[in-house]
Amino acid sequence: MKKQLIAAAVAAFAVTGLVTGASAQATDTLAKVKASGTITMGVRDSSGALSYTLGDGKYAGFHVEVCDRIIANVEKAAGRKLEVKYLPVTSQNRIPLVQNGTVDIECGSTTNNATRQKDVAFLPTTFVEEVRIAVKANSGITAIAQLNGKNVATTTGTTSVQTLRKNERATGVDFKEVFGKDHADSFLLLESGRADAFVMDGAILAGNIATSKAPADFKIVGEVLSVEPIAIMVRKDDAAFKKIGDDTVRDLAKSGELAKLWDKWFMQPIPPKNTRVGYAVSESTKAAWNAPNDRPMEDYAKK
Repeated sequence: MKKQLIAAAVAAFAVTGLVTGASAQATDTLAKVKASGTITMGVRDSSGALSYTLGDGKYAGFHVEVCDRIIANVEKAAGRKLEVKYLPVTSQNRIPLVQNGTVDIECGSTTNNATRQKDVAFLPTTFVEEVRIAVKANSGITAIAQLNGKNVATTTGTTSVQTLRKNERATGVDFKEVFGKDHADSFLLLESGRADAFVMDGAILAGNIATSKAPADFKIVGEVLSVEPIAIMVRKDDAAFKKIGDDTVRDLAKSGELAKLWDKWFMQPIPPKNTRVGYAVSESTKAAWNAPNDRPMEDYAKK
């Protein structure tokens, strides 16, 4: 499958509705890709080992590889080889780009929640994330209460700071939010001292720490802020395409291939710097693999 990077400018036009024809095709992705011979994968520049750039228009990661497996089955259903185009997306534009047909399958780090399910669909959960806090190792910060009066970074378009504010342990804690345009930018706020903490999915924090200039200078601390199912995103009301994705993820889980992919991307050295993230699979993730489902985050919060 030939992979080609789409210019980021296309994404800006697409979000404002200037890419014509995409919305009309959005509810039958299989027919669309069969006719065009191309499929567009939404990817992230810095979503830890889930989805990240290698440079020169190349992307890699756990979710990128899962999506490669899905696309191989889409090719079988379409009866032809497909050119895979990479489109870098952000936390702000990923949902509109899936909705309007610019992105066919989003392979980043998106939380499946009830609000988002009104606009898009999710494949079965590929891992269950814990939202955590990253700080500089010498900061002395070990808990939410110590964020009072501090600058807390997160990425625009994500739910992490909202999650922090809702946490009962954050009652009375007054902090200032500072926003990065993407996860790498948010980590840079912490790295440069413009933020005292970075609140985000643990895997993303671990990935950015592992690939930083001085990984030993940072640590993940404090309470688990929330538990969130992370999944690959596709268009809503597109049953045939979603079934291919659902069946692929279920097969990967049943065969043990998801576990092997997790070990490859989170426990072994990965390109381009041959660094090791060292983020072991959780029991919650194993449970999701054992009983594949697309339940939203709100179901995980129920007692």
